[in-house]
Amino acid sequence: ILLRVIAPVLLLAGIFLGIAWRWGRLYCGWLCPHFSVVETINQLVRKASGKQSLWDKKPGPACRPDGTPAWPDRRYWWLAIPFALAFAFLWAVVLLTYLLPPVEIYSNLFHQTLTRNQALFIGVATFLLFLEFTFARHLFCRYACAVGMFQSLAWMTNRQAMVVGYQRERARDCVDCASFCDHACPMRLKPRNIKRLMFACTQCGQCIDACETVQRDNPGGRLLNWIAGPQALQTDGSQGLLAGETVTISKRAIAPKPVDLNKVVPTGCGLN
Repeated sequence: ILLRVIAPVLLLAGIFLGIAWRWGRLYCGWLCPHFSVVETINQLVRKASGKQSLWDKKPGPACRPDGTPAWPDRRYWWLAIPFALAFAFLWAVVLLTYLLPPVEIYSNLFHQTLTRNQALFIGVATFLLFLEFTFARHLFCRYACAVGMFQSLAWMTNRQAMVVGYQRERARDCVDCASFCDHACPMRLKPRNIKRLMFACTQCGQCIDACETVQRDNPGGRLLNWIAGPQALQTDGSQGLLAGETVTISKRAIAPKPVDLNKVVPTGCGLN
């Protein structure tokens, strides 16, 4: 048992945590099925309400990072709710197959001969998962997922691990961008913060893609980039112009003038 079961499990766990120590929560951002489902629901909710989460007090920018309009369309609720319900039911069935033989469950479903307990389990699990997909989504990933928590803990112990770096000396270029990187982050983080405030980062790179799109006409390029090694040590995640370069940052550069996100419309949106 030690060599055939425990040793392989420990080896896989070590490899998993080693990857997290070096590159962060890659599993969450790129392989986790829950993350994929809730990302799809996020996009549908954003299209339906203009907000990524039902808990957001204000809608996001009126445009996408590429400048195209992003007005909410309530018709997308007809996709978002059935999608969440369908995946909640599917996951409930899959959960039950971990407890009972899959052939029995799928056969009973197909022939509509589920036992009372099987139907009760699927019904309750579907209801709870539907609530999670509708109201929690990435809040579960951020605060309740044990797999994600262990990855984050491993990542935080490595000060030179891969992290999103922000060129603070170019902070003035961010004044009129409507903080698209913040709105792009599915975990509701602020990518321009230092690493210890990015504990739940899933390394999905959506903030970097948004920054690259917004700054596409900027000769200096995007302000967010992947950094690792000695560069990652700079202010716990901020980066200089060159690897290993020490940058003197003024308070004025770090904190540009406040921007009303509801009034800022990027050039090319067609709404100016």
